[in-house]
Amino acid sequence: MLGAITACGPGRDDAASAEQAKAAQVAFQRELDVVRQTRIAELTRPDGWTSLVGLHWIDPGAHYVGASAGNGIKLAVGPAHLGMIDLGKGGIRFVAEKGVAMTLDGQPFTGETFLRADDAPAGPSVIAFDEGKGVATVIKRGDRYLLRVKHADAPTRTGFRGIEYWPTSADWRVEGRFVPHPAGKTLEIANIIGTTDAVPNPGAIEFQHGGKTFRIEALDEGGDTLFLVFADRTSGHGSYPAGRFLDVAKPGVGGTVVLDFNQAHNPPCAFTPFATCPLPPPENRLDVAIQAGEKTYAHSAP
Repeated sequence: MLGAITACGPGRDDAASAEQAKAAQVAFQRELDVVRQTRIAELTRPDGWTSLVGLHWIDPGAHYVGASAGNGIKLAVGPAHLGMIDLGKGGIRFVAEKGVAMTLDGQPFTGETFLRADDAPAGPSVIAFDEGKGVATVIKRGDRYLLRVKHADAPTRTGFRGIEYWPTSADWRVEGRFVPHPAGKTLEIANIIGTTDAVPNPGAIEFQHGGKTFRIEALDEGGDTLFLVFADRTSGHGSYPAGRFLDVAKPGVGGTVVLDFNQAHNPPCAFTPFATCPLPPPENRLDVAIQAGEKTYAHSAP
């Protein structure tokens, strides 16, 4: 009788708890794997971040654009002559090269037009060439404009090496508290090309790890998530030197926010020299080694 009671006692409860913990870990890893697979698919799309082949400042005046040496804006890949860009008081005028097949916002294009930049409500105008493999758009950083060029045959895309991660750790999935700032507050965020932007900064997130409290300023770029740009003790020592990104759901009831640093990821600049990545503000340089999420991309440069 005593043996039967023992079999139904703590030992069985411990085994059930262990099975539940194992199932929770499997579900946690499965969810993380889906997030990572989606991210890699987006990075390596024909027009994803790894397809960047050029980033060219647009100075005032007229500039010919194309792959031949005589162009003021020389493309790394594309037709010898794509057209002419003219930055003036009226905007950014583009004149297509005669006889070169291209589209503008998905429609066959010849002649001339004024291009939208990425700060326009409708987004940037999209010039596509090389049967859609090449894409050129205008972006605005600070008070200047640049021509961003992508191509599906970019070596950084065709030679993508995959991503390495720290081991998954539930310890780095932490619950934080959102501390709101006064309405309308912004934070000056510098980027890797030397310009700065005032970005909406609705609040900070406080969280604990290892018995210590940390605080990280959150940015709001629209949508249902907050955007975190941070550096930590692994930056340059296992993770990308210029910091990493993390997206978190906006606070729920009581200001609760969940930060899963297993989803911390490299900025586009880790994969291409032609991105304009924001840098961590001084407030977001954390005195802790976050050994979770993406490691430094192979052969990436700071």
